[in-house]
Amino acid sequence: MKPPENFVLFLDRSLGKQIIASALRRAGYDVEVHDDHFRPDAPDSEWLSAVSRKRWVVLTKDKRIRYRASELAAVSATNARVFTLAAGSIQAQEMSDIFVGAMPKIQAFVAANKPPYIVTVSKSGSLAKVYP
Repeated sequence: MKPPENFVLFLDRSLGKQIIASALRRAGYDVEVHDDHFRPDAPDSEWLSAVSRKRWVVLTKDKRIRYRASELAAVSATNARVFTLAAGSIQAQEMSDIFVGAMPKIQAFVAANKPPYIVTVSKSGSLAKVYP
């Protein structure tokens, strides 16, 4: 499945700068990396707001994002589209395989659902909406 026009993925700094970004780019996706746009210590609410206004799709492994008031406020206020990896303690190569494999489902979810939302991506690539 070819990515739609203007479908840009934003990788939270928790996903690193190279391995996952490179895998997604090889699969044909436009990818932006946190540290190319923000200070390493930029608050999540800051970058969430900025990237959501650009309509970029957020990928992260921060499972706690849905529990923090400032981040939820940013997600809600800017109609963020956030996909968080549900699996913990896995290496970057496995994370990239999961995200690349789940991309058709992520694209379909983005096309069919009005933001804001936070969706978990399981190790098997299945999606589960967890907010709102």
